[in-house]
Amino acid sequence: MAIKFQYNKTSLQQLNKQLKMRLRALPTLQSKESALRMEVKRAKGQSEELLRKLEKQMKEYEDMVRLWGEFEEDLIAVKDVKMSFKKIAGVKTPILDDVIFEIKDFSLFNKPSWFLGGVQIIKSLVKISIESDFFLRKMELLDYARKKTTQKVNLYEKVQIPGYDEAISKIKRFLEDEENLSKSAQKIVKKRQQDKEAA
Repeated sequence: MAIKFQYNKTSLQQLNKQLKMRLRALPTLQSKESALRMEVKRAKGQSEELLRKLEKQMKEYEDMVRLWGEFEEDLIAVKDVKMSFKKIAGVKTPILDDVIFEIKDFSLFNKPSWFLGGVQIIKSLVKISIESDFFLRKMELLDYARKKTTQKVNLYEKVQIPGYDEAISKIKRFLEDEENLSKSAQKIVKKRQQDKEAA
């Protein structure tokens, strides 16, 4: 990215101002990037931990597979998922507050005795699964923000700051050369005047 500038003091001041602004912003962006990287790692770890917990609990109930055939699929359903939002390093992320289930009425006398326990098992497994999805979504949002922040850090570090430095040094050299030429021209004019006066 070429930085547009003019060879004058006003342009030099504007470029210096832009450079200082980027130099001040860079450490903040770098710390935001590292904070986001840590949060992405944490969210991914939490999601994976919940998936392992879900898998472990599913294995615990494998011996009940024959019984689950009797369980009515439409007996329990997720009615609502309550959530809130929390900002992490400026990124709005979802937080699971509660999962509300809708349970159809059923007769405890006509159904097997384990049905009530089965409802609790289903509730537990579904809640773990939804919570894992929340952490995955959180990880995706944070990772997207981290990538954008990394791009901005790289833009500042590798393109803009060196570009402004180069442009500033070019303007300074040009202004110094112009000043030297002006002084040289003044000396020549002065010497000619002295030569004329002496002649």
